[in-house]
Amino acid sequence: MKEIIRLAIQKSGRLSEKSLQFIEASGISYFRNKTKLKSTAYNFPLEILFLRDDDIPKYVADGVADIGIVGENVVAEKRKKVEIAERMGFSKCRLSLAIPQAMEYEGLQSFQGMRIATSYPNLTQNFLKKNDIQAEIHEISGSVEIAPSIGLAQAVCDLVSSGSTLLSNGLKEVEVIFRSEAVLIKTPKLNQQKTDILKDLLFRIRSVLTARQYKYILLNLPNTSIERVCALMPGMKSPTIMPLAQEGWSSLHSVLREDDFWEVIDMLKAEGAQGILVSSIEKMIL
Repeated sequence: MKEIIRLAIQKSGRLSEKSLQFIEASGISYFRNKTKLKSTAYNFPLEILFLRDDDIPKYVADGVADIGIVGENVVAEKRKKVEIAERMGFSKCRLSLAIPQAMEYEGLQSFQGMRIATSYPNLTQNFLKKNDIQAEIHEISGSVEIAPSIGLAQAVCDLVSSGSTLLSNGLKEVEVIFRSEAVLIKTPKLNQQKTDILKDLLFRIRSVLTARQYKYILLNLPNTSIERVCALMPGMKSPTIMPLAQEGWSSLHSVLREDDFWEVIDMLKAEGAQGILVSSIEKMIL
């Protein structure tokens, strides 16, 4: 019987959608049915399990699922024996301590003796212990931000993306204790066949991850500027240069990191570059 690899992802929510989009971008097609907790790919030896995010580290550690995509904060909090195989680059957030906006903050010592509400007691306690802070941890699940307003706690430790939720609940972020993103985790119990399948999957994933960092650039420029523009946009090896019908002009094709492009755009225009086109890259293999 041919081996398949089982991937656990969150059954609903933003992380679930982004995980599935990434699987699709990796060229993997599967039968999608929102009422089922399992789906099978039909062009790759992969089975997808839809689970609660808090359960994913345990399922992977126990070998029920071979791999999983989950927030690094959940991996660190649950302390299961799993390995991070790849950082996925999406769903970035931070775990932060926050206090009421009216409260004056004088550094970490402000938390001495406080009651802190959180869904991440292990990460919170580790941070406080490392900084010699004695505080009372109240573990709650969901709606952590309302704890100070109902008298349950004086501060919170919760996930933050934009900070708008804290602000709307009268809180201010004062200390970041952990930075997180989606990670692909694996069980230490993979056999050789499944290890080989994972290598193939990681090859696909990394081609997508790399592509998302780059843009394909096409522009027209005077031949007198070619050497200088090539120095600005060296590409993977060197740019492709093709002469245009108009004498003295060429078309230059190159690949450039998106962040770098915005730094050189004014220099390109100063060199006479025209008709600059910037296109996304679906996959890139270095």
